[in-house]
Parts: sequence; C-alpha cells; structure tokens
Amino acid sequence: MTSTDTTATGRALIVVDVQPTFCEGGELAVEGGNAVAQAIAVFAAERRADYDLVVTTQDWHVDPGHHFATAPAVPDFVDTWPPHGLAGTPNAELHPALADLAPDASVKKGEYQAAYSGFEGVDGEGRTLEQLLRDAGVSSTDVVGIAESHCVRATALDAHALGLATRVLTDLTVPVSEDLGAAARVELAAAGVELARSTEV
Repeated sequence: MTSTDTTATGRALIVVDVQPTFCEGGELAVEGGNAVAQAIAVFAAERRADYDLVVTTQDWHVDPGHHFATAPAVPDFVDTWPPHGLAGTPNAELHPALADLAPDASVKKGEYQAAYSGFEGVDGEGRTLEQLLRDAGVSSTDVVGIAESHCVRATALDAHALGLATRVLTDLTVPVSEDLGAAARVELAAAGVELARSTEV
C-alpha cells in the first residue's frame, strides 16, 4: 500500500500489545497499563462503527534471542528486556478488559526475534498487518495501546511510511517513562503522524 493508492478509503483501529505482560503485575509492566486497557475497551465499544477494521497485535515470543536478557545477563531496557509476552501464557493473551472487543483480525509478532512494530507480525493465516489493511481498503489508521514509546511508536511510524494517514490517540496509550513518551511524540509529529486525544476525533 502506498500514498498513490487512491481507491482505499477505510479507517482501521490498531490496538497494539494490550496484554497483561505489559500491565501492572506483568513481567514488563508499564504504569497505567491496566487503566489504558480499560479506556481502550470503552472507546472501542462506543466508536466501533467508525472503523472498517479493528486489528490487535500481540508480543508472542518463543525464543527471540538477544531481545531477552536471562540470568546472569542483566537487561539494559533499551535493547534487552526481561522475558515477557511468552507465547501461550495467560499474560501474552489480550488483556481481559478487551474480552468483548472481537477484533476483525489479530496479529502476533516476535516469535524468534525482537519485533516492536505490528507490521512485523502475521495473523493465523500468515497475512501481514499491511496485507490485512490493504485487503480491507484502509487508507487511515488510529493507533492505540502499549507502550507509546516503543511498540505504538514503531507501529505508527510504519503505518505512516506505508502512506496511511496515521493518528496516535494519546490518551489511549502510555509510555514506559514520561521522558521516553515525550521523545516519541516529538519523533512521531516530526514524521507526520497526527497526535490527538480520542475525544477530539
């Protein structure tokens, strides 16, 4: 899909990595994760009719190599992390708050490598996120989820690079830290990604 595709007119909601593993009590918890999961659930229930496609992404790690720091190695929280999003475990499933979301498609990423962007994953039939969006005639995306500074940022930048009009709904995401969140928002805005609150769209 490119910016020259003038036939696509649909809008997608991409829900990035809203999993217990990234929320309070999880292996790689982000403060505010549970609250964001609840807020996304409410937004999706109220605004579902605004979207032609709702897609979720999940970290789904089996053996992602150096992405995990295991004893005696210590994670640097930049390139290496504690084990998280372990494929097949309850904490790698979608957050319980999203039990009624009923996404149109679900993408899993990072089985054997680090994968921040949802565009690095595939669904159960092997289709990439780009393919799912193309097949649905999507031209614009709203990106929400966890964490704003990492996987939300990477997914939004990739969506924009594909020529999609891309927004990050800033009240429906949370960063690993305030500093990293601020840096991500600067980068996203500079790239041309729109930043908006869900009440403004």
